[in-house]
Amino acid sequence: MTAQPPIPFAPALHEQVCFDRRELSAILTVYGRMVALGEWRDYGLSTLRDMAVFSVFRRTAENPLYRIEKRPKLRGKQGMYAVVGMNGQTLRRGHDLAAVLRVLEARFIRPVE
Repeated sequence: MTAQPPIPFAPALHEQVCFDRRELSAILTVYGRMVALGEWRDYGLSTLRDMAVFSVFRRTAENPLYRIEKRPKLRGKQGMYAVVGMNGQTLRRGHDLAAVLRVLEARFIRPVE
């Protein structure tokens, strides 16, 4: 008689791509500034098998204004961070998240009168 394990081995779980604490802190800093200006009101966070997405909304029931994407497979090529606009156009892509997020702040800098 052969001994069977009580619980069969579970299949390997698929890894999900997530933002780490440092990345999320940088994104939420920019998000907080834009909320304070009244430009943004809501966000959504998606963790998928091949990418993580932070979506920014002006209103809850809209399509996202911007998507901040992390795609680790593009790390060696164009950079794993990207900011994508509402129409699907990539506004900025790079290896440094802070440099990529500057494109969002530059759009809302206005002269003070």
